[in-house]
Amino acid sequence: MDIEQKQTEFIDHFVKQASSLKGSALGSVVTDATSHPSLFAFSEILAVPSVVELEGTEHSIYLDVLRLFAYGTWSDYKSNSSRLPELSSDQALKLKQLTVLTLAETNKVLAYDQLMQELDVTNVRELEDFLINECMYAGIVRGKLDQLRRCFEVQFAAGRDLRPGQLGNMIRTLSNWLTTSDNLLVSIQEKIKWADNMSELDKKHRKDVDDRVEEVKKSLSLKVVFFRYGGIENCWDLVLKFYGGRSSLSILKGFVADSHLTSPSIVQMVM
Repeated sequence: MDIEQKQTEFIDHFVKQASSLKGSALGSVVTDATSHPSLFAFSEILAVPSVVELEGTEHSIYLDVLRLFAYGTWSDYKSNSSRLPELSSDQALKLKQLTVLTLAETNKVLAYDQLMQELDVTNVRELEDFLINECMYAGIVRGKLDQLRRCFEVQFAAGRDLRPGQLGNMIRTLSNWLTTSDNLLVSIQEKIKWADNMSELDKKHRKDVDDRVEEVKKSLSLKVVFFRYGGIENCWDLVLKFYGGRSSLSILKGFVADSHLTSPSIVQMVM
C-alpha cells in the first residue's frame, strides 16, 4: 500500500472522529493525529466544522497545534513554544520530518549545516541516521546522502498541506507555465510549417532537376544515334519518337549546331 493510500485512510479516520466531537474533546484527536507515524497531512481535519469552531475559544490551542503541523516547522515551534503545549517525543519527531519536507519544497540540495540547524541536530551521524531511518524509510523522501559535499540531494519529497494564500500563488505559477507552453507550442507549429514548406520546395527542385537530367539523357541518346547513322534524315523519326510535335525542330537545330553540320540541304531542312 503506497503512502498516498495510507494517508487517505488515516485522514478519513480522524475526520470522522473530529466530526463527532466538540470543544475540549477534540484535544485527544489532535494529539493522536499529530503523533501518528504515518500521517503527514492535516488540512482535511482543519476543515472539519467543529475544529473550525475552536477559533477564538478557550480551546483554540488545539487549532494552533493543528496549524503548526499542517504548515509549520520545528523552528516555528521553538519561536512560539511559550504559547503552545509541550510536544511529545512522537510529535517532535513528526514536526522534524515535516520540516524536511518544507525545506525540500524550495531546494533539492539541502546542506547538512542547514539541516542540523533547522532540526536541532548536533552532528552529521545523527543527521544522516534521521534522514535514513525517519524520512527515507518512512517513504516521505527519496534522495542521496553526499558525505563529501555534506549535503542531501532530494530526488522526491511528499507534498505538505497548502498554506493560506499558497493556492493563489500556485494557480499563478501554473497559469504562467501554461502561457509559456502555449507560446512554445505556437513556435513549434511555425517551425513544422516552415519545414513542410522547405520540404515541398525541395521536392519541386528535385523534380525540376530530375526532369532536366532526363531531358539531357534523351538528348545524349539522340546525338549518339545521329552520329552513328551519319545523317539527319535517318534520325528524323527518332527525334519525333523522343520529343514529338513541332518542338522537335528546335531540338534538331541544336543537334545541327552542336555537330557542326554545314550541309546546305540539312540546314535548310531544319531551319
